[in-house]
Amino acid sequence: MSKLRFGVSVDKELLEVFDKVMKEKGYDNRSEYLRDLMRREVVDQTWDAEEKEVIGVAVYVYEHDKREVSDRILEHAHSHHDIIISTLHIHMDKKNCLEICVLRGKAGLVRRVGERIVAEKGVKFGRFIPATTGRDIV
Repeated sequence: MSKLRFGVSVDKELLEVFDKVMKEKGYDNRSEYLRDLMRREVVDQTWDAEEKEVIGVAVYVYEHDKREVSDRILEHAHSHHDIIISTLHIHMDKKNCLEICVLRGKAGLVRRVGERIVAEKGVKFGRFIPATTGRDIV
């Protein structure tokens, strides 16, 4: 991979905020932070194509004994066994469970299923995170 340099004009105030955020996130230099921001845009663009193969992660917390939520989530998993490739279940305490569900397939379907799982009645916290298979990232 050949490296190219390019210049960017930016207001001083914006650059100061950018540098502060970059350091807070643990980046050592602007180049690496800017490369990651560019990659994030490429991934977001991939998700705009409904038929593109992607991978996503649903993270959610629920009380296992409330309102049969675990049964409904399990039903989603069995109904979409072709795109749900793995689930990690963690017992947080006597009542609460954390699950991480990895989904892979066409962007439109993966997003719909992932968002449906985290929106399930009884889920206390949930987030669907679009990710990438890595094929479209340099």
